Amino acid sequence: MRILFVCTGNTCRSPLSEAIARKIAIERGLTDVEAMSAGTSAHDGAPASDGSLLVGMERNMDLGGHRAQTLNRDLVRQADLILAMGPHHLERIEALGGAGKSFLLSDYASHGASTRPISDPIGAELDVYRATADELEDEIRRVLDRITAERSTGAQ
Repeated sequence: MRILFVCTGNTCRSPLSEAIARKIAIERGLTDVEAMSAGTSAHDGAPASDGSLLVGMERNMDLGGHRAQTLNRDLVRQADLILAMGPHHLERIEALGGAGKSFLLSDYASHGASTRPISDPIGAELDVYRATADELEDEIRRVLDRITAERSTGAQ
């Protein structure tokens, strides 16, 4: 299963999400889960933000090789599940053909109980990046719980 995480610049939230999802998938032995990320307004080739790099290092996740990429139809087509940080990201995903497989991260993780966006830490203090990473990790753990549960019951 290919999960695509989408934010604005693909330097903070979505690269952290990608790294967190990979780490949790490895911990859980979910060898067929592949995480990717993109941004609706990314500067192609930009590295992860300093805050994301530092928080990643604190959590044994290497974001040093990350390079931002702009969301496009090919990425949308390749993904099985697309998780957006905010409503405006979701609108762009759907405009590129992602309707039916795209959701707000919090919405998918909570089975519809929450539609809260994940706030952007860009330019903030390291503590804000840490809080964002904590929030992302909680949501992504619930996403992977849902995927595992749906696989075991055959639900979609």
